[in-house]
Amino acid sequence: MVSYHDPFRVPVSTPIAAMPTTILIIEDEPAIQELLRVNLQHAGYTVQAAADAAQAHAIVDQALPDLILLDWMLPDTPGIRLAKQLRGTERTRDIPLIMLTARGTEQDKVNGLEAGADDYITKPFSLRELLARIRSLLRRRAPQLADDLIQAGALELDPQAHRITGAGRPLPMGPSEFRLLHFLMTHAERVYSRGQLLDQIWGDHVFVEERTVDVHIRRLRKALSPAELDHYIHTVRGAGYRFSTTQEP
Repeated sequence: MVSYHDPFRVPVSTPIAAMPTTILIIEDEPAIQELLRVNLQHAGYTVQAAADAAQAHAIVDQALPDLILLDWMLPDTPGIRLAKQLRGTERTRDIPLIMLTARGTEQDKVNGLEAGADDYITKPFSLRELLARIRSLLRRRAPQLADDLIQAGALELDPQAHRITGAGRPLPMGPSEFRLLHFLMTHAERVYSRGQLLDQIWGDHVFVEERTVDVHIRRLRKALSPAELDHYIHTVRGAGYRFSTTQEP
């Protein structure tokens, strides 16, 4: 049994979001898996769990999680090998991944990071530290899933309050438009195709026509228009859409 420094529910404010962040726990020890599940759910995350690599693959095949907690020692496939498989597949290569292990030598850490882990935590670990590292990793790798206040030009988006302000005035909008704007603002100046936006906003397991994105872009621009900020959403002909506070040429 692995003992933790603070094995209790950690009082963390729950992020308010239209779609909670999903974390996949891949851990074969039932007590540890349950401890992680309870604390992550209490922190506001949606949690899925697998006891081995086969179960993990089945879950990932259905829908991509937003972050993976991966134990090194699994009964069917070593976690380090599973990490390499995930990083070697285009569909899963960008999922933020934290490796959990009792192996704490410098070389073990190097091996874990070289296999594709973004972070590496040795057991026993503090649940507070784990939650802090999860938030830090999401800010780095998937900023649209973090709850940080975002400001760009005259536009401000508050994920926790689910509030958008443009030029000092509130701008109400639907949940899909909110998620779309949140993603575009956290990836400003980058062009995303309709297919990429569908995967990021609605999930790669949801079968929606790509033209649906155009409908939501129009709604988003309409929601921004009272503050005259609809020009922040740029159409890049033949490529997709981009968020930028600069005027289109």
